[in-house]
Amino acid sequence: MSIDKMKFLSKTIILLSFLGIIFSSSAQVRLPQLVSDGMILQRDVPAKIWGWASPGEKVTVVFNSQPSLRGTKQSTLSTQADVNGNWEIILPAQKAGGPYSMTISASNSITIQNILFGDVWLCSGQSNMETPISRTMTLFGDEISNYYNPKIRYVKIPLAYNFHAPQTDVPACLWVDLTPETAQNYSAVAYFFAKEMFNKTGVPVGLINSSVGGTPAEAWIGEEFLKDFPVKLNDMRMAQSDEFVTEMQRLGSLPGQRWDTVLNEQDKGLTGTIRWSSPDYDDSSWSTVNLLDNSWGRKNSRPVNGVFWFRKEIEVPAELAGQEAMLYMGRIIDADYAYINGKQVGVTYYQYPPRNYTVPKGLLKAGKNMIAVRLISQGGFPGFVSDKPYKLVFKNQEPISLEGDWKFQPGALMPPTSGGGISFQNKPTGLYNAMIAPLQNHAFKGVIWYQGESNTDRYFEYYDLMTQLISNWRKLFGENLPFLSVQLTNYMEPALLQQNSEWAELRNIQRRLSQTIPNTGMAVAIDLGEWNDIHPLNKKDVGLRLALQARRLVYGEKIVSDGPVFQSQTIDGNKIIISFKNGTNNLQPVDELKGFAIAGADGVYKLAHAVIDGNRVVVWNDNITQPIKVRYAWANNPEGANLRNTSGLPASPFQTENSSQFTSNISGIGTVHEADDSGI
Repeated sequence: MSIDKMKFLSKTIILLSFLGIIFSSSAQVRLPQLVSDGMILQRDVPAKIWGWASPGEKVTVVFNSQPSLRGTKQSTLSTQADVNGNWEIILPAQKAGGPYSMTISASNSITIQNILFGDVWLCSGQSNMETPISRTMTLFGDEISNYYNPKIRYVKIPLAYNFHAPQTDVPACLWVDLTPETAQNYSAVAYFFAKEMFNKTGVPVGLINSSVGGTPAEAWIGEEFLKDFPVKLNDMRMAQSDEFVTEMQRLGSLPGQRWDTVLNEQDKGLTGTIRWSSPDYDDSSWSTVNLLDNSWGRKNSRPVNGVFWFRKEIEVPAELAGQEAMLYMGRIIDADYAYINGKQVGVTYYQYPPRNYTVPKGLLKAGKNMIAVRLISQGGFPGFVSDKPYKLVFKNQEPISLEGDWKFQPGALMPPTSGGGISFQNKPTGLYNAMIAPLQNHAFKGVIWYQGESNTDRYFEYYDLMTQLISNWRKLFGENLPFLSVQLTNYMEPALLQQNSEWAELRNIQRRLSQTIPNTGMAVAIDLGEWNDIHPLNKKDVGLRLALQARRLVYGEKIVSDGPVFQSQTIDGNKIIISFKNGTNNLQPVDELKGFAIAGADGVYKLAHAVIDGNRVVVWNDNITQPIKVRYAWANNPEGANLRNTSGLPASPFQTENSSQFTSNISGIGTVHEADDSGI
């Protein structure tokens, strides 16, 4: 054989081997992320099992149900991958139960263990859905620490976005059984909802949490359903340039990175001979400030930004020395590092999470101990948020208060951070394509949705957006998909009445959505908020109220799931009589009914007298002789509004003026709203 022929043969063998590797690899059957160990599939409906293999390849699924007296029941189903390698097999509907196993085979085999059938809920929205149980431990720690349930399982879809097309799978994630340890990462709302549903039904509960903090509704809607929002579609089209997205992400991170570098280089608390976190540092020359008096962070009513140090010496009794403790430092604007006796015990990089830091055993000593906080303010008014816990807590002992005077010294003053780049997860369609569309082969019992804070400044378009979102998801998951939402809580400075409140406007739209779109329900949370926290910690009652909605709407229980639901008004002289929906109108007596306002032809609302008259409310103001409309709980934080029914459920905020705007043609409204939006 000639040398040339030998070279040709050698190259041919190498090429064939390479092609063999490729074809061998492509022949491997693959499954989507959520078709995996521990998954829960929806009971009582056919279950779709799907994945990918080589085009035309035969795929076999062997499903093993529970053992019987005659051995394990087994179903074998086969199919063939299409020209693109996609395949699916439909399992017959199964009753609630398990655990089962399943083996999927082609040229390789994958076995999935510990499968349950139960009720699967899609949990979505923004940060109040995403807020984890770990933040609520101060309220519900004992309950959470003692609850195990392997029949409640949870999976969190990692953040992903795509502006080109709906995707076929989500990023890597796992199903997790509920234990006190794993619960820490569960959505708090979803946790309490699932626990209540399991208690009422005894059926396994699967939670698929696809939520992202700070996101507006349009990020969760597909392109097809945004056709009446041309501004949003053009915003999406801008993000369809991968080069643009990559470059903006790179550029967007540079100002913050450089700001942090200069801050750390100039921070005297880090660069001196003795760090300011050390108990050996002499702070006698520092100023003394009250922890909750944030005037140190202002100059001529303007914010002062940079890094600021706080130190406080405390006495620890000998019997508590060396014990583990919890350091509660409330909430801080914006970031902080916390130290005890020079050792860092916690760090938080943004303002919203509660500062609950574990102090390890052996760190605290008898007598004097030094607590230091390095506070970083990036671009607003810095400070410690009032009405939050500031204390050192020991088990079964009185806590040591940390309020009052602290030593204070700036470490370095800085200009506000410039920009912050583009939050692409907020752009239209991106989250839908990457975090909702890939779930289309799953069957769901329903949706629980907690979102709206990021749309309050554009409340006028929210009805249309949510109508389209629900239609979009029902096209994906089924036309009768139950959709349960949470109305925005009370938030910001308390006031019984505001003439203009974007939060009240959006709550009213949420109420109208629940009354005009079939198979929807809404959990009212106007009494569950915190004036100083957009992420209130009482997620338990939110979950329980969602569960009430599910029990009535989805499971058909004859229960009261709503507080008083406004139905109509009748004008009688200088009074307006408010009627409520039957079944919700058994009103709870109160000494003084608060939260009502009334307006005449000028449209100016004034606080009103209100009394319960049987199952109605009579509203009036002695200075308005010809009233035309009423508002209830119309403010960002209508603290004191107290209309409830005897089921203990609060009435939703409402207004009685003409609501025809909510049922107009979607296309027409969308065009008007987009014109407004483009000028912002």
